[in-house]
Amino acid sequence: MLACVIVLSFSSSASYLNHSFLTGPYENGPDVTADCISCHSQQAADMLNSTHWLWTTCSECCGDEAYGGLGKRTVINNFCVAIASNEPRCTSCHTGYGWEDDTFDFTNESNIDCVVCHETTGTYVKIPTGAGAVDPSVDLVAVAQSVGSPSRDTCGGSCHFFGGGGDNVKHGDMSSALLDPSRELDVHMGGMDFDCQNCHKTTAHNIAGRFAGVPGSECRVECTDCHGDTPHQGVFKDRLDGHSDSIACQTCHIPEFAREVPTKMYWDWSQAGQDIDPIPTDEYGKATYDKKKGSFVWGMNVTPTYLWFNGSFDKYYLGDEVDPDGVTVLTLPLGDRYDRDSKIYPFKIHIAKQISDAQYNYLIIPDLFGGENSYWASYDWDKAARAGMEYVDVPYSGQYEFVETSLYESINHEVAPKEDALQCKECHLDDGVMDFAALGYEGDPMIVGERFMSEEEIEEIESMDTETTESGTESSESSPGFEFFVGVFGLIAAVLILKCK
Repeated sequence: MLACVIVLSFSSSASYLNHSFLTGPYENGPDVTADCISCHSQQAADMLNSTHWLWTTCSECCGDEAYGGLGKRTVINNFCVAIASNEPRCTSCHTGYGWEDDTFDFTNESNIDCVVCHETTGTYVKIPTGAGAVDPSVDLVAVAQSVGSPSRDTCGGSCHFFGGGGDNVKHGDMSSALLDPSRELDVHMGGMDFDCQNCHKTTAHNIAGRFAGVPGSECRVECTDCHGDTPHQGVFKDRLDGHSDSIACQTCHIPEFAREVPTKMYWDWSQAGQDIDPIPTDEYGKATYDKKKGSFVWGMNVTPTYLWFNGSFDKYYLGDEVDPDGVTVLTLPLGDRYDRDSKIYPFKIHIAKQISDAQYNYLIIPDLFGGENSYWASYDWDKAARAGMEYVDVPYSGQYEFVETSLYESINHEVAPKEDALQCKECHLDDGVMDFAALGYEGDPMIVGERFMSEEEIEEIESMDTETTESGTESSESSPGFEFFVGVFGLIAAVLILKCK
């Protein structure tokens, strides 16, 4: 009996590692899935409740009810705008097959694409406009037999590195350079050969990690999950660890993003539709115009924008008013210096001009890819707006304009070696990277005071100092006032800065 158990156990383990018994024949992706779930039924059930399948947040996964049901398939961005009416093109990146329109059945496990994450041949390709359908050139038997753990090639090379329509277009810190990076580009993936799941822990196909631009993911991943709150060493350990209460690790350790592959920083949809020849390129060799999409500005070695962030964010939803004369923020990280759950994090800001209803004063979801009225078929914004808004059942006035929008994206990858992290002087000198006024300070916090002091507390201290001064010359001369402590603190700050040079 024991021998049988050992043999069965060994056979089970061997079959997990060796899938040569999967011989097909397979006519399409769902045929492969049928074989997968004949053994892995629980994994299929788990997948149906995951963000990578639903493209919305699973609120039960981390108890975050605020974002339940929101995500990639429900919000508007300022890249290709929205999934609605554009499904066959957008869902070529979905972990499934056949999401052609809003009738897609998210409860049908036979439409799950198992191999897009688990194949290891590097030959698996989907038709870009085929709603997830597999390219006919793919050898599905070879792909099925190769299945194993996901890697940077499948997570990034097949998907996330190319978000927004091209290499590093969207995120700024995730590009094809991370497929085989140097330690200088990323200490985790280049220095220690990390795969994505080393940080993005996975339970029952729920993958930890949240992109600030889209509230659709299972919980946040933090550097402190591994490194703790006091990771520094050396003579300045206490001083640097003291920053951890207010400053996220990424802020110092990712001083720039898009360090090897340019990222899109500005996108003007209003310029689309022109026949321009030759196509202009910039200093990085990137095209700055596309007839289908308009004009672009790219960036490399970009210094992030720094904001307080507590893990929550405001989002623009279809029907919200826009600012026709200013910039409408589509995703805004929330937090401030008085919020004890907030830290200063680095962000990429993507600015765009996109179509808006001039009368109803809200953004339009245009039909970009679809029938004869889609923009990429007709190059007629009125037709595209009418078709897209009819699809989502929202009124369109027949009048459109283009408004500027901004979208904040969190920067978490391309972690530089510690010797390349921000130094004291890069933040605390006058020309430093930190905009302390934008962060809620009247000056450098090393000089003006603690972040958790409220305005009322500061006013109280200042009023106490004033009262002391007015009470008499003898009292004011014998007792050091508020200015004295500020001066001493400023002297200490100057000494620390000089030591860091």
